Amino acid sequence: MRESEGDSPGRQLAAADGSAAVVIDGLGTVLLCTPAAAALLDCAPGTPCAPMVGLLPAPGADPAPRPPVRTTVHDAAGRPLELACTVAPLTAGSAAEPGGPGHWLVLLAPVTPGPAEPPAEGPTGAVGPDRRTSHGTRRDGDNRRATLSHAAAGSIGASLDMVDTAETLVDLLVPAFADLAAVDLAETVLQGDEPPLLTAGGGVRLRRVAAARGAEVSAEHLPPVGDLLPPTADNPLLRPLLDGRPVLVGDLDRLRASGGLAPEELRVFAPEGALSFVAVPLFARGLVLGCLTLWRGREPSAFDEEDATVLAEVASRAALSVDNARRYTKERRVAVALQRSLLPHSVSRLAAAETVGMYQPAGGGAGVGGDWFDVIPLPSLRVAFVVGDVVGHGLGATAAMARLRTAVQTLADLDLEPGELLTHLDDLVLGFSSEQDARTYRAEPAVLGATCLYAVYDPVAGRCAVATAGHPAPVVAAPGAPAVPLDLVPGPPLGVGGMPFEVAEFEVAPQTVLALFTDGLVRSRDGDLGDIDEGTDRLCRALGDTTRPGLPLDEVTRTVFDRLLPAVPTDDVALLLARTHELPPDHVAEWQLEADLAVVGRARELVVGQLAAWHLEHLGFVTELVVSELVTNAIRYAGGPVGLRLIRDRVLVCEVSDPSSTQPRLRRARDTDEGGRGLFLVAQLADRWGSRFTRSGKTIWTEQAVAGG
Repeated sequence: MRESEGDSPGRQLAAADGSAAVVIDGLGTVLLCTPAAAALLDCAPGTPCAPMVGLLPAPGADPAPRPPVRTTVHDAAGRPLELACTVAPLTAGSAAEPGGPGHWLVLLAPVTPGPAEPPAEGPTGAVGPDRRTSHGTRRDGDNRRATLSHAAAGSIGASLDMVDTAETLVDLLVPAFADLAAVDLAETVLQGDEPPLLTAGGGVRLRRVAAARGAEVSAEHLPPVGDLLPPTADNPLLRPLLDGRPVLVGDLDRLRASGGLAPEELRVFAPEGALSFVAVPLFARGLVLGCLTLWRGREPSAFDEEDATVLAEVASRAALSVDNARRYTKERRVAVALQRSLLPHSVSRLAAAETVGMYQPAGGGAGVGGDWFDVIPLPSLRVAFVVGDVVGHGLGATAAMARLRTAVQTLADLDLEPGELLTHLDDLVLGFSSEQDARTYRAEPAVLGATCLYAVYDPVAGRCAVATAGHPAPVVAAPGAPAVPLDLVPGPPLGVGGMPFEVAEFEVAPQTVLALFTDGLVRSRDGDLGDIDEGTDRLCRALGDTTRPGLPLDEVTRTVFDRLLPAVPTDDVALLLARTHELPPDHVAEWQLEADLAVVGRARELVVGQLAAWHLEHLGFVTELVVSELVTNAIRYAGGPVGLRLIRDRVLVCEVSDPSSTQPRLRRARDTDEGGRGLFLVAQLADRWGSRFTRSGKTIWTEQAVAGG
């Protein structure tokens, strides 16, 4: 419960005899005006209105609704007239400086002469009399209600946070319109879901999210902010709230005496010191989201029907803002869940590397976006590291990210080189864009301009190949050396088409840490892209201080995020750290064979002998048969030389390489065929098999599980 201050937004309420509104552009030209405004201003539509130009924000100022200010104008008869003016942006273009294309709404209220003491100006800008006076006479009540509508229009609806909206609402009402105000929302609404459609009370569980009080009414026995309200029985007095109608009690003493409410309900609806109360449902799109409740204490005027009508209007505006925030909360929750379900496990331990990835959504209302990372195991114990970024935020960007990630995984299964993979991905992005152009009703944004980095690390050779499509180069932190960004020529972003992607290859020492990241990590702390090189230098320093051998990568990741990111990141961030391993030389055996069918027997002998040295004799029969079939096919159809390699780890990898670029094709031989069964037998005996093209031909590989691996 917050004590209401004298300078709270509730002090915006001021004396006003009428209302008027005018729409102007950035040059001060009147575009539209109401009849009431035309009677106050000598400015016809289409003509400049000099007094209004001075009300616009200064260049570079925050374009959000400003506190009302007083200005003097001359009416059509030339008489001076003092007005309280509230300026609010009307279109997205209003963020421009004065003189730009934005449109502005100016609410006008004539200033009624008040007491001799100078009026106080509240933080949201309405001018009002000293709140040490009472709620006032009927004329003051009319003025207060009129200005409340103006103040609500300028202050409610600027946030996509339900609690912020509720706090703005109670501060607007206390102490200017009530001595105590509270906003309660349904539990399901706070979670982003729709509230249940109820026809009777008793099933609604509300949680108090905001409250403000003056000095007249005690809140000692009321539920504090953050607590659930006790269940309310189906009561005829409160039943109109379920239909979206306010409930007005002008005399709480009579209600207390009548016994119309249970004692626990009286503690909620009739606090000590309150003489009248009004409860207004937060009703939007046919659903009751919560309730706004106000109380007045020792005042000469209790709440009346006119008060309830104005409060219903204000509550309707607040309900729409709460519902928009609820929808945003739901969309963000769904997007986060979708994105996190699409990302791989944050920690993986492979023969080639151990990896840790972390994703941080943007804060400050931006929500999740299209950043992602991936770790894809490849044949022959190799591994692919991927990081990418789709432009934009929200569920649409997440869906676009999902399409790109799926495409990368599919292309990686073809075992393409990094540059060739990005070329195919670029073509797919162009196809995605064409599809959207043809079906403009799709909510998913185009993935044009997305960036991606694809790297393949081979633990046998100790080398890494990298290509990038408009993405920042990775940072390499080798043991005993400073962390440095990789010298890499970046290709264009995805969707440009027709441009090559250059591949960079470099040697990688064991225990080297590779850092793949999105640009949100190297932005300046205030959210500006600024100098990417400067942000990369900060990342290098952070990695150099933390990538000591043996230090867990998850600790390194958290340290990097703490050092480089502000408390509320303005862009989502993905970071993938990989600490490389190198396979021991005695885990690899390879031979070169001549293109002579007589060497097939020799190949079988070499394999059986090597398996015996590795104590893997139980794999000898299958491996011998696989090698015999693959070496025979290579010599018969591709020529020589033929390469034979065995790799031992958690699986036994058998590779046969030849100079042919013809893709092997699995087929089912007919009963009368004399051949065509070799590759079929290999596929049936091995756990996995496949082929990949190399610069000198192709390699066919098989995998078998090693017992205990």
